[in-house]
Amino acid sequence: MIYLTRREKFSAAHRMYKNGWSDSKNQEVFGDCSNPNWHGHNYILFVTVKGNINSETGYLVNLKTLGSIIRENVIQKIDHKNMNLEVDFMNGKVASSENLAVSIWEVLDPKVKMLGIELHKIKIEETENNFIEYFGK
Repeated sequence: MIYLTRREKFSAAHRMYKNGWSDSKNQEVFGDCSNPNWHGHNYILFVTVKGNINSETGYLVNLKTLGSIIRENVIQKIDHKNMNLEVDFMNGKVASSENLAVSIWEVLDPKVKMLGIELHKIKIEETENNFIEYFGK
């Protein structure tokens, strides 16, 4: 078994809040991240896949193919967008990095399986001090 990681970057705005909660409750729980005027991050996304090396190509997967899948299904939908308002796979979810990692997994998992490999991990760096790792269910 070999593991391969593809790195991508995107910038996105969001507001941490829960519908049905008052502004004061959202402020209490989410602090400054609940700013009604939004805030943003420059995210770094790491997508790790795993499988066996193809004996004909010497690859686990063609990196151009994997990169295209990530860009078409995630990056183009989220880069320079508002996660709360414009990103279909975040619709109805609190726009946390945790929910973002799970949502990206749900988007990419079936696409990666079509390549004959498995998704191993989604890692999202939200800031230089904070990152999320999700390994699926």
